[in-house]
Amino acid sequence: MRRLIPSPLILAYHWCIALFGALWYWFPSHSITVIGVTGTNGKSTTVEILHNIFEEAGHKVASASSLRFRIDGTEIVNDRKMTMPGRFFMQRFLYNAKLKGCDIAILEVTSEGARQFRHAYIAFDTVAITNLTPEHIESHGGFEQYREAKLKIFRALNSSWKKKKHIVVNAMMADAKMFIESASHAEVWEYARDKASLIDSARMVFPSDTLFEGRISFEFGGTRFESALEGEFNLENILCAIAVAIAHHVPLESISRGIGKVLGVPGRLEYILREPFAVVVDYAHTPDALEKVYETLKPHAKRLICVLGAAGGGRDKWKRPEFGRIADQFCDEIILTDEDPYDEDPKMIIDDIVRGVTLHKPTVELDRKNAIELAIRKALDGDTVVITGKGAEPLMALSGGKKIVWDDRAIARSKIHHKALE
Repeated sequence: MRRLIPSPLILAYHWCIALFGALWYWFPSHSITVIGVTGTNGKSTTVEILHNIFEEAGHKVASASSLRFRIDGTEIVNDRKMTMPGRFFMQRFLYNAKLKGCDIAILEVTSEGARQFRHAYIAFDTVAITNLTPEHIESHGGFEQYREAKLKIFRALNSSWKKKKHIVVNAMMADAKMFIESASHAEVWEYARDKASLIDSARMVFPSDTLFEGRISFEFGGTRFESALEGEFNLENILCAIAVAIAHHVPLESISRGIGKVLGVPGRLEYILREPFAVVVDYAHTPDALEKVYETLKPHAKRLICVLGAAGGGRDKWKRPEFGRIADQFCDEIILTDEDPYDEDPKMIIDDIVRGVTLHKPTVELDRKNAIELAIRKALDGDTVVITGKGAEPLMALSGGKKIVWDDRAIARSKIHHKALE
């Protein structure tokens, strides 16, 4: 694969923007505890969990993710189609958090943001990684370059002036050791679903007596943790949050209460309806995330009716046949539709997905509202309709830079209501 290397001029531009932003707001991260959460999947969920944990522990908390920007009691939906906005945004966010008296800021940090130095001049106290699977391969120029962008975030700790620094690593990752070794002056915390996966026994978080029965329940450190979230992937997100919180001296009892208050994360395995059939909306937009969502839902469904698409704009075209292959493996009915086509021909995007489908004959309905309605009309008692790709995103990106207001969840509720009236 051709390696994409930004020109020195472009790199210098992004670096200067980062520096000027920090100077303009007088380095706000120097006087607030900053926690960065990176990874391919689970970042937003982990940020949400951490926000609740630190609030429960009595802190004033700010957090920024692909879902929303929160500063203490105020909240703004992230409608920018960008997790880490540029143009001074992150420095301004930290500055405003500081003005509101927040002592903790939790930031979702992306590889694209790191590539453009949006993490630069933010003095992190802790950086955590949820997992690492292929994403943004074409824009980065290969998986190694994508991984390097994540490592860049960890290495930023080496130049952070903060005295006590931590990294939190999912020990189940194939590249876990590489991340552990990347931040030479940081205290290392590891977490995993089982103790056998841990690399070093010094500081570790792993569950025992784990139960998955419509929710997650497990024990750690003599404390019972109960979560309304579902699936092994959410167990990993919870363990990551526990490790971060322990590193910042939050008592286990406060951590447990904070986790218990997370009743759900918008657009992340969000149930719109549970009976007589289920309708679930999820943001899954990578092959790994899609497979984990289907694995979680499949055992509880008579039939799995799947509505999915893929983003346009040249975004990771390699994923499209993989989406088709995964849907073909898990879904009983497949309905393919638009997601965020941008300037690409929606039919060509669908054709790319179809290349991975060999066992089923998928239904193609480019109008996403109609596709959601069709799936709900097909649903019988005990079935599960799962709508993936957009989650709680408030916009859909079309050609010519046009964006329209969108909400998969609201559309699903409307179509469920219409079906109930028939």
